[in-house]
Amino acid sequence: MELIHPSAIVHPSAVVSEGARIGAGVEIGPFSVIGPQVILGDGCRLSSHVVVSGKTTIGKENAIFQFASIGAEPQDLKYRNEPSELLIGDNNTIREYVTLQPGTEGGGMVTSIGSGNLFMACSHVGHDAHLGNRNIVANSAAISGHVQIGDFVTVGGLVGIHQFVRVGDFAFVGAGAMVNQDIPPYCLAQGDRAQLYGINIIGLRRKEFSQPTIRALKETYRGLFFGSGKMKERIQQLRTQGGDFESPHVEKFLKFVEQSERGIASASKIDDAGTSQ
Repeated sequence: MELIHPSAIVHPSAVVSEGARIGAGVEIGPFSVIGPQVILGDGCRLSSHVVVSGKTTIGKENAIFQFASIGAEPQDLKYRNEPSELLIGDNNTIREYVTLQPGTEGGGMVTSIGSGNLFMACSHVGHDAHLGNRNIVANSAAISGHVQIGDFVTVGGLVGIHQFVRVGDFAFVGAGAMVNQDIPPYCLAQGDRAQLYGINIIGLRRKEFSQPTIRALKETYRGLFFGSGKMKERIQQLRTQGGDFESPHVEKFLKFVEQSERGIASASKIDDAGTSQ
């Protein structure tokens, strides 16, 4: 890749530092600033007043809106100017005032964001966090350092997610939730501190999950959080059920719970249908 592809359009008031690599068809708007270690993939569109700094690699066809800050130094008092990175995939939409920060030596040196994500205005992703693909992070949601978020997750407005928390695939975290423990895949969570409220049935139907799979996930949820015996015994029992319980989605649910280090958010006695357990 040439340093600045001849098809790129850079507004005269924008600052592109020497060493930055700008791909084909990139558009950089007025008063935007691009640092010397930045790579912008083909087709990216930056509005006015965007700042991309640090060792930041951004893939193809990303749209970044005004006043976003991408790759600035992490908000970690232990940071000592180590050459950490921020890696962003393709086709993400990053709205106004979003802040995405690179990793630190204490967390693996990399913050990574996949493809097809939507970051709404004023949302934040902290150092050493890892997000997958096709997630929605709503307005003013704050994702702390070292958080791991899977694919097809919705994080509602004003949500706060504590350091080192994991949120599994297809989970839905309701607006205003304060999340301090892991949220398993396929689950609904809300509240301060966030509790589980059953399976994300509407989201799974929208993604064309079969009814037998949804039913198996609901039964898995009830068996895990309202069954008898210790959690290990409940997991073992669910693995011997057979039939629809042999779904890879059920196994993903069980493995996520097994691998939790922070602990799993507690399950409310009110389920996804609004009925008492």
